Amino acid sequence: MAKGNGSDDLIIIKKYANRRLYDTSTSSYVTLDHLSELVREGRDFEVRDAKSGEDLTRQVLTQIIFENETKGEGALPLNFLRQLIGFYGGGAQTFLPSYLEMSMNSFSEAQKEWRKAANPMNMFEQQAKRNMSMFEEAMKLFMPTLKNAQSRNETSSLNPMMEYQAEALANMQAQMAAIQKQLSDLYSKD
Repeated sequence: MAKGNGSDDLIIIKKYANRRLYDTSTSSYVTLDHLSELVREGRDFEVRDAKSGEDLTRQVLTQIIFENETKGEGALPLNFLRQLIGFYGGGAQTFLPSYLEMSMNSFSEAQKEWRKAANPMNMFEQQAKRNMSMFEEAMKLFMPTLKNAQSRNETSSLNPMMEYQAEALANMQAQMAAIQKQLSDLYSKD
């Protein structure tokens, strides 16, 4: 987990067999809600199995997301979840984490600007365009053959993996357009 903005001290959380979480920095048992708050504060922590020392941070963060989604506090659209599941086991899985991290960092920075802006929708649209451009450039870097084939309008002759990746890109572009529309609708209601 990358260093957060709130503190340079890495907090170690021990997870016991009974599923209890122990914060070694405060010498107290904590909840997933406490870990959520640490994330919002920008505090850096790792969750380790108390017995083996195995890093369980990814599983615990996923559990926090799962619990928020099941409580009705969902932030992840159904289509996004389906697409994400579709990337598992495919060629795109190797570069998807980097792309998602880059997109989330970019979104976070843009969110700070939106709060300052008089018309946040214009800023969102600009950011969405920048994100799509970044993704397209990343796709070109990872798949130069796709770039060449697209420039020659020969996508039909691509191998099945490249066709899948081209289709995934088209799906992500459609998803971005849908998100833009949803945000536009939300802001027009205010």
